[in-house]
Amino acid sequence: MVDLAIIGGTGLTSLKNLEISHREVVHTPYGEPSGALTFGSLCGREVVFIARHGYGHTIPPHMVNYRANLWALKHADVSRVIAICAVGGIRKDLLPGALIIPDQIIDYTWSRNHTFFEKDLAHVTHIDFTEPYCGEMRSALIDAAQRAQISVATEGTYGATQGPRLESAAEINRLERDGCDMVGMTGMPEAALAQELEFCYAVCAVCANWAAGRGGGPIDMADIKANLSRSMAQVRLLLEEAIAHC
Repeated sequence: MVDLAIIGGTGLTSLKNLEISHREVVHTPYGEPSGALTFGSLCGREVVFIARHGYGHTIPPHMVNYRANLWALKHADVSRVIAICAVGGIRKDLLPGALIIPDQIIDYTWSRNHTFFEKDLAHVTHIDFTEPYCGEMRSALIDAAQRAQISVATEGTYGATQGPRLESAAEINRLERDGCDMVGMTGMPEAALAQELEFCYAVCAVCANWAAGRGGGPIDMADIKANLSRSMAQVRLLLEEAIAHC
């Protein structure tokens, strides 16, 4: 039985050591997911993988069908999800290449389909979003990092912006005043939708660059790609260690 899913973000469009058993195209009431679900075995555990931006990395963050992706995973009987997200570092210790297991999030996105609870309801439904990430899965990732001797920041607030453009320096200053430690474009509504579906959901954020105004110059896309490429080796090790023990 497959109960664990990996959502790959920028830099992780496949799981290198996944022994693929099959792929499944899922049609959902919310439209088409980013791609087929890929099923297989990793470290002796059955998992399912989906690339958030598509397997060719062609879907920008504001166009990702988050509802369809998560509904498809629910349809596959998944109950636990590890999501990989690329972020820009705001906090001084979150330099390019750092891995972070965030514990909070602030949503600055707009116009995205952000809930399953909108039509044909028996009653108005609210979720408690005090803790946006599953403590059990966060602990599993942190413990896996310790076993693999991988350095991770064990807390931080993710500021989710609309994209696809990067932020201005003034916007990053505002996010910092609001308490954000990192900035990314895919954290919401994914986290809230996961909680609506009662997933045990947590994020491993990969710092791809300094946020605007923090690195002493313009943000270079080639540098982002290079930083992610280097960091993904550690992300894969972290995932394998977590999957083997959770």
